[in-house]
Amino acid sequence: MRPVLFLVPFLLLAGCATPPSRINNICAVFDQTDSFFTDWSKSAEKAERRWGVPRAVLLATIRVESGFDGKAKPPRKKLLGFIPWKRPSSATGYAQALDGTWDRYKRETGNRGARRSNFDDAVDFVGWHHRLSHEKNGVALNDTYNLYLNYYLGHAGYRRGNYRGDASLARTAQKATNMASAYNQQMQRCGRY
Repeated sequence: MRPVLFLVPFLLLAGCATPPSRINNICAVFDQTDSFFTDWSKSAEKAERRWGVPRAVLLATIRVESGFDGKAKPPRKKLLGFIPWKRPSSATGYAQALDGTWDRYKRETGNRGARRSNFDDAVDFVGWHHRLSHEKNGVALNDTYNLYLNYYLGHAGYRRGNYRGDASLARTAQKATNMASAYNQQMQRCGRY
């Protein structure tokens, strides 16, 4: 019983981790998140094997959505221009997953205890969602641009073409694409990942 009590403070601290710095360099991110409690490189690799989506695509999606911040939430709207009010959506965590989509992921994958603030769960969620984009809308598993559009708009919104004429969304999808390409090159150079 005592060894378990000894570990409790460390387990609690593991959940309070700050986001990594140098988030545009995936080798630096992996170096900062490789510990006794977590290994983001292995989590991304596991999700890639499970869902068939390249690690660079998974990681670029999370980078664009939350900046690798497990506590990320959309900024609150302002009432009368200055009073903090409601958030525009229920998106939260590394993957910025909405409540309903997260609940569906937990049901369909059997990962009932999944948390959006847990990187292992979040990267698996992104892989699951991108796999659905492939199955429902025929998007190639390495097509970061269109996978991101599906991710942001939902599968039905993508099918309706809700991205057409949205220059801001196009820039964000291109940012994810560029980030995936950079991450892929970086992982090849840093070797151990």
